[in-house]
Amino acid sequence: MDINKIGHHISSHYNVELEDIRNSVLKMGGIVERQIELAALSFTSNDMEMAEQVIQQDDYVNRLEKQIDQACTEILAKRQPAAFDLRLLLSVIRTINDLERIGDEATKIAEMAIHLSDTEGKTRNEEYYEIQHLAELVMKMLRSALDSFARLNVESAVSVTAQDAMVDREYGSIIRQMVARMMEDPRNVRRTLDVLWTARALERIGDHACNICEHVIYMVKGEDVRHMSHEELERKIQG
Repeated sequence: MDINKIGHHISSHYNVELEDIRNSVLKMGGIVERQIELAALSFTSNDMEMAEQVIQQDDYVNRLEKQIDQACTEILAKRQPAAFDLRLLLSVIRTINDLERIGDEATKIAEMAIHLSDTEGKTRNEEYYEIQHLAELVMKMLRSALDSFARLNVESAVSVTAQDAMVDREYGSIIRQMVARMMEDPRNVRRTLDVLWTARALERIGDHACNICEHVIYMVKGEDVRHMSHEELERKIQG
């Protein structure tokens, strides 16, 4: 779909309102993406300044969600949009909810980093490569999901959902590794639980990225594809 569809109205002010909302979503997405990056780095490198940055950003992300939601509500009330415009606004409301949840998950990771630092001190015995790799996978998913939103690209949105299986496999691998460590040495239990909760937060971020892609498909195609597998999505879009 041509992205210029957003600015096709006779009222130039209406065009500006919709474009402002779209840009605000992308701004919110960029901030949340940075939150994930800093949270993962704070966890793997024991950098508490980064962790505090992530936690402090959470209030700003929450405010952005409220502002964008309010702007959408006002347009719904004033303009009574239909067809694509209505789907756009509904998709935006759903998308910012997922972005806010992603910000919450990033904050949890930062809090886990602080807890782990208190437990282990300044010296780490492990580098937590598996967490860094999982974080890179979900950041790639979110970046691609936001790009699909920006370009209204359904094919790109569908391709992102395929990456969720890779994230799930990586998450399962981390669980098996952590359980083995706990069995080998019960003294690892507290640290291992922090790693497991961090991996779970990253896996949930991947799920929210998939949700954003589903919102893009709904916006463009008018098809509700929630709860469909990647294979079902491909058949639905191609059909």
